[in-house]
Amino acid sequence: MSTIIKKMEAEHIQRPLICAPLVGKTFAAIKEELFVITKKQPGLIEWRVDFFEELHKTESVIETGKWIKENAKGIPVLFTRRSTREGGEPISLNEEQVTDLYVSVMKADVIDAVDVELSSPEEAKETILSLAKEKEIQTVMSFHDFSKTPEKEALLAVLKQAQEEGGDVGKIALMPQSLHDVLIVAEVTEEANRELTIPIITMSMGPKGALSRLFGGAFGSAVSFAVGQTASAPGQIAIDQLERVLDVIDGSQV
Repeated sequence: MSTIIKKMEAEHIQRPLICAPLVGKTFAAIKEELFVITKKQPGLIEWRVDFFEELHKTESVIETGKWIKENAKGIPVLFTRRSTREGGEPISLNEEQVTDLYVSVMKADVIDAVDVELSSPEEAKETILSLAKEKEIQTVMSFHDFSKTPEKEALLAVLKQAQEEGGDVGKIALMPQSLHDVLIVAEVTEEANRELTIPIITMSMGPKGALSRLFGGAFGSAVSFAVGQTASAPGQIAIDQLERVLDVIDGSQV
């Protein structure tokens, strides 16, 4: 499998991969957005397909996915349907139809990685993970809470669950109610990166959580999400601004 998202070395401050979201509602909007994003050269593009108005048309999704891959200038593509239960856009598909869409897209060889929510039905997770392994597509097992930041032990358990269920990457995104919550996520990140064998992605959201997008990599978060043209979650920072901060952090390690 081509490992796009790589595990951070414990006890070493490393630069995280920058991922830019693609959230256009139409093919025309996606074309415009991708043109802007590729000029900024992020390490990963996340296609948030729950924003796409033709999500219910599998062939349209596949054809759009092919166009994205052909025009992404070699940048890998992460395919994500975020459910409403975890902060995504409302869609007309039920869970079974979402699984069928994932299967069709993976078989079409137009994506490099897929996001699979840990809260998804067990059968859906098993189907997607099995095919992803066969197709050598990296899987990101994710958990999002847009209302709060759970306790440290609960967050560590979520990341361990991602590994135990066979995910290639574990991801958590939480909403902080205080700066202390941001510190909890940093602590979880450092501990999970040391204890688990898979890469992890962590972040706090919103204005307070924006700090975690700047220094998360120093604690072991493998990816930081940044705005290419349009944000997909609260607290995302523009790519050029994030790059400047990461440059400063890199420079301090010399």
